[in-house]
Amino acid sequence: MEVDEEGVKTGDRCSRLYYLVKLFRPSNPYSSLRTCCFRCPGLAKPKPKRQRFEYAGAQSTQVGDHWGIPGVCRVVLITGGSRGMGLEVARQLAGRNAYIVIVARDAKRLEEALVCIKEKAVGRRFQRFHAINADLTDPNAAQRVMREVVEWNGGKPPDVVWCCAGSAHPTLFADTPAEEFKAQMESNYLSAAYIAQAALQTWLRIPTPPSPSNPKARHIILTGSTVSFYSIAGYSPYSPSKAALRSLADSISREVHLYAGANPKEPEIKVHTVFAASILTDSYERENLIKADVTKKLEEADKSQTAEAVARKSIVGLERGYEFVATDFLTKLVMTANMGGSSGRGGFWRGLGLWVVGCVMSLLLLVVRGGQDRVVRNWGRVHGASGFKKGSGRNAG
Repeated sequence: MEVDEEGVKTGDRCSRLYYLVKLFRPSNPYSSLRTCCFRCPGLAKPKPKRQRFEYAGAQSTQVGDHWGIPGVCRVVLITGGSRGMGLEVARQLAGRNAYIVIVARDAKRLEEALVCIKEKAVGRRFQRFHAINADLTDPNAAQRVMREVVEWNGGKPPDVVWCCAGSAHPTLFADTPAEEFKAQMESNYLSAAYIAQAALQTWLRIPTPPSPSNPKARHIILTGSTVSFYSIAGYSPYSPSKAALRSLADSISREVHLYAGANPKEPEIKVHTVFAASILTDSYERENLIKADVTKKLEEADKSQTAEAVARKSIVGLERGYEFVATDFLTKLVMTANMGGSSGRGGFWRGLGLWVVGCVMSLLLLVVRGGQDRVVRNWGRVHGASGFKKGSGRNAG
């Protein structure tokens, strides 16, 4: 069997995504497309700017210009903030002097998380932290959370709402209990939609008097996934809920222009979406217990990320003003091939650059999709229709 330069048997690689990543990795001298990507107008990767937290008064629409300094402190509401990505986002923003409010269903874990977040605080003399126990699959709970935050914050709404709450149930469509489809939409889509709507309604209802300490923009941040753009066998209950989040972000980003025109003196409202691949958390380990073997086979080439890395890359992208933030290179490639009408977000030149790169990536994904479909078909011939290996004790077919 052929072995590549890394000692990997090529026959063991079921996904052509592996070779796609190798082709476009920075060290590859033939990576002309990747070089072109970062030279396109609007796609050029800017040099990281040092965040200027040493003064108050300057304002910007970028989400990270003032996570927090005395007198200009961002109040960041984070759902799903008691564990995983949400907790790590809260910890890193506490290290940027933000005021943090976390929301989750488990009251005990909330208190433990709050202690963990405070340990990262930089400005302990002035930073404030708060935890709210709520189930955001209930729209009334989302409204209650916003009222509590406003009261806790002296009558002011939060500046940033980051929706990290969610769960995955990676099973084959035919094998998924009917109630799980509803549970996935509630956990991933509706929980984010309810709190985003509550935040938007609160921002529109409570006027913001002109002040140097007020932000020039407020931000809704949704958390999608690679499967928001490109799903694989075994994610049928999960991927539609993440695709719905991407569509929701597009819709809200259009509607906020109405409010900007009607209320020109109020802070702008920006909508962002973070797209991450698999995140190494306790939840990920539990998901693998029910995940079909064929799905694991398709994911062999994909590199999972730690919650710390996902949070860090997300924050960096947001601080650069990106509305779509991909936390790994593979997701970025898939994202550019599936932008559609979203390409226009970020301006004409950025949209044109994304369109050009997306056309090329769409052709490459045709090859990838064909390879993955052959892997699934061959798996069925060898192991049957269950999605699990023969002899695993879970193979029924």
